[in-house]
This record gives sequence, C-alpha cells and structure tokens, in this order.
Amino acid sequence: MKRRSKAAANEEIIEALLLANYNQYYRLALSYVRSEDDAADIVQNSAYKAIKNSAGLKQREFAATWLYRIVLNEIFTFCGQKKTEGLDAVQKEPEAMDVYENIDLQRALDALPAEDKMIVELKYFEEMKLEEIASLMQENVNTIKSRLYRSMKKLRLKLDA
Repeated sequence: MKRRSKAAANEEIIEALLLANYNQYYRLALSYVRSEDDAADIVQNSAYKAIKNSAGLKQREFAATWLYRIVLNEIFTFCGQKKTEGLDAVQKEPEAMDVYENIDLQRALDALPAEDKMIVELKYFEEMKLEEIASLMQENVNTIKSRLYRSMKKLRLKLDA
C-alpha cells in the first residue's frame, strides 16, 4: 500500500513540474528541432514517459533534474531519428529561426556540438545553475564549467568573424 501512495505522490510532483515548466521544455525542444509541432510532440512524449515512469523516481528532490533529462533524451532521440531519415533536424525547419532574437547567435549555437549547445542554453536561456546542469548531465561541475567556457569562446569567435 505504501508503494502505491509513493507512486501517486511522485506522479503529482511530476505533473506539477510539467505544468510549471512546460514553456521551458518547449523552448528547449524548439531550439533543437526548429518546428513548433515537433517541439510540442517532444514535450508531449516526455510528459507521457515521465508520468508513466514516475514510480521509478527515487528521490523527489531531484524530480526537476530527472524530468529535464527525459526531455533532453527525447530531443536527442528525435534528432537522431531525423538524421537517419535523411533530414538534418538543425537545418531543415526555417520557420522557427526566430527562437532567439539574433540569427547569428542561433547559427553559432547550432555549430556547437549538441551537448555543448545544451550547456549554453541551460545556463543562459533557462538560467540554470552550473551545479544543476552538472547533475542533469551527470558530469562533474568543473567539467561543465570548462565546456561552458570553451563553448563561449567558440561563440565569441564565430560572432566576431
């Protein structure tokens, strides 16, 4: 009986996080796939998986990180599927090019490796702390810092060119 109530509590936490952070998940997905419909599908699939697997959440204090990880996995799965279908998910959907105000910034971000791009976006667009990003990516904080600084240097070089 206790296990069922824990699962129900986990499901409530996940649902609350999904409702509170839907726009963040959507923006993150949109920045990768450039299609409003595909971004909505990614968030919807993520929500389904998170609610379905909410009983597997072991520590409720990490629910937000757990949920972000599901969204990111869905994004990377989607992008991988598009590439195997012969579509480059980063290049093919021009209708969402205004995700960021600056098209040059968007192109410079797109030139970064996917995980480096994710670090920059989570830090500066989603305003996550480095510790949160490290936890989300299951990396050391110093590794995240190094990758962030290298990525920022690459962005500056691209934007100055």
